[in-house]
Amino acid sequence: MSLTTGVRAGAPQLSASRRHASLALLLLVGLSVVSLFVGVATGAAPIAPARVLEILLDGGAPEEMGRPAYDANLILNIRLPRVVLGFEVGAALAVSGALMQGLFRNPLADPALIGVSSGAGLAAAASIVLGGKWMSNLFWNSAALPVSAFLGGLASTSFIYAVSTREGRTSVATMLLAGVGFGAFCGALTGLLAYWSNDQQLRDLTFWSLGSLNGATWSKATTITPGILPLAVLTPLLGKSLNALALGESEAFHLGVRVQLVKTLVIALVALAVGLSVATAGVIGFVGIVAPHTIRLLFGPDNRLLLPAAALLGGAALVGADSLARTLVAPAELPIGVITSAIGAPFFLWLLLSRSRGMF
Repeated sequence: MSLTTGVRAGAPQLSASRRHASLALLLLVGLSVVSLFVGVATGAAPIAPARVLEILLDGGAPEEMGRPAYDANLILNIRLPRVVLGFEVGAALAVSGALMQGLFRNPLADPALIGVSSGAGLAAAASIVLGGKWMSNLFWNSAALPVSAFLGGLASTSFIYAVSTREGRTSVATMLLAGVGFGAFCGALTGLLAYWSNDQQLRDLTFWSLGSLNGATWSKATTITPGILPLAVLTPLLGKSLNALALGESEAFHLGVRVQLVKTLVIALVALAVGLSVATAGVIGFVGIVAPHTIRLLFGPDNRLLLPAAALLGGAALVGADSLARTLVAPAELPIGVITSAIGAPFFLWLLLSRSRGMF
């Protein structure tokens, strides 16, 4: 009798929860569309929204030489691939942050903060400086950067997790300290590589260290799409498991979660997300902590909603940061990593102080 009553009473709550999640995702999809549109319209040469919409709707039909043709080329071949690439990178960084926070069971975990992005950046720097000197095979030269960044992210994530976890428990203090030390070590090695590099390699290294979407093309945007697909397919399947892990690993195991498999998948997906991001846009910090925690504040900690919602917010946020980077000092351009750090660092300090006071 009580079981039946409980099920009937719980059904409206479950339905309301699903409506809440659907509404949240719908709002974030709208925000993402707006951010993409603003990213296409703004820049050193702003274009009227009506003109942007006209070009996007007609697919950039050939026109006579002049301002109309210039606008179409600027939007379709320069800005649109840039905002698409930025959205993909932002979504990947936000998802990697949400996954790490679920794995470590702490919202302070972030790929850049605990050294994962530094490890991926070091591997990418090694491929830039050393790959050209030691490798002559054309396939290796073309695949070195993404493969190296992925392997660097995988090694970094595995190392940080192993150092900070003892007897199934993850120490946040150890995680942060290990991340700071590991990031400093990677920074020192990256500096050594910069000392060995020539002028062209040094410019490339500067790009990776500051982060930028400059030079984005449709080729770059479509190249990382196959890597984004595993994130899009597998990440939503981890929501229930990460919710169970929040209770502890032993409790999750007794609830039927294959804990070791979940750990392996999370580490691999984080390495893939960070590797793709570093390979295409360099080291960009704080997106992985700001986007997921903002979703927690607005919609709650349920990972089934948190993971896709963080991806949408992270993509929209990075496109918005890139729009600021292109307009604040136009016609020059700020590194996007400067914008995200300027916004994300105060947010992280506020989060840290709030937790120390027991607010969360």
